[in-house]
Amino acid sequence: MSLRIGQRLLSTFVLVNLFLPATVVAQHPGFSVGPVTAMPGTRASGFLEVPAQGADQGTRIPLTVVHGAKAGPVLGIVAGTHGYEYAPIVAMQRFPAKVDPKELAGTIIIVHVANLPSFLGRTIYYSPVDGKNLNRVYPGKANGTLSERIADAITREVIDKSDYVVDLHCGDGNEALRPYSYWMTSGTPTVNAQSKEMTLAFGLDHIVIDNERSSDPAKSMYTANTAITRGKPAITTETGGMGQADAESVGLVEAGVFSLLRHFKMLPGEPKRAEHPIWIDRNEVLRAAATGTFHAQVKPGLTIAQGSILGVLTDFFGRTIQEVRAPFSGVILYVVATPPVSQGEPVAMVGHLKMPEEQ
Repeated sequence: MSLRIGQRLLSTFVLVNLFLPATVVAQHPGFSVGPVTAMPGTRASGFLEVPAQGADQGTRIPLTVVHGAKAGPVLGIVAGTHGYEYAPIVAMQRFPAKVDPKELAGTIIIVHVANLPSFLGRTIYYSPVDGKNLNRVYPGKANGTLSERIADAITREVIDKSDYVVDLHCGDGNEALRPYSYWMTSGTPTVNAQSKEMTLAFGLDHIVIDNERSSDPAKSMYTANTAITRGKPAITTETGGMGQADAESVGLVEAGVFSLLRHFKMLPGEPKRAEHPIWIDRNEVLRAAATGTFHAQVKPGLTIAQGSILGVLTDFFGRTIQEVRAPFSGVILYVVATPPVSQGEPVAMVGHLKMPEEQ
């Protein structure tokens, strides 16, 4: 072949490709999160590394990318923000194998355990490394403590690459909890409306309306709020508790995520929406006045009247320090059901039920 003919063919190839859709030219390329890359119609798993910084240790974040054979949105799923919240962690370990990437439209990013130090250390609320609550340090800092660096990595590699985000929680190792989800209203009207539809699509019938989150992306604090303040609809869900991975709680997580995928048309079928949602228009977390022993007198899901005793805090000799009472009538969303409690820690959460005529 002469040089002139070769140049003519090359020019023709370039011109043809300039007028083809990008998806055709690129052949629907792979999707990467950190070092983990999944090609179309496949799934891939690996670790997002959070390097050590000086004397401060590093960690790893196990994740899976399920990259559909068809184009569609990106759903980011985060489990294990608190390492003792086992139901979502177990559910998301089992979940990828149940999704056929050849049938999927779009991409799913699954963070299996966001807070591996807490998971391996079996700690509630706080990291055993820096003593911080991962769900209070977003969007994180690249040069911060370990929890802040984990938050920074998830913000950059998961939230920023997603169109929608769901943060999966349950009652921590000390908390008995009835299932519910949070609808946060810290975004634009459009984002808030889409987030509301996500809560309904997830299918849990108790929904906390949360109007108290910061709208400042630099002070987002929470995983889901970090997405919302960046223009991405997001929700937080709560299913299970007490360090259990029971079949019912794990099943609720799995069913909710599948329903979201159908809501976004990423999988065929109709979502199983909450048909008769119970809206909770305000809530209050009751906290321990001192360090001691908490004796719960209610169970999650119980409807209580204002002033009802939820539990009694005693010192280590059994003397009463505090009677914890309901600040208003409502429903017990969770209660600490193990004895140890430190000053300032939660002991119960009460949700006020929005009246039917207001819903």
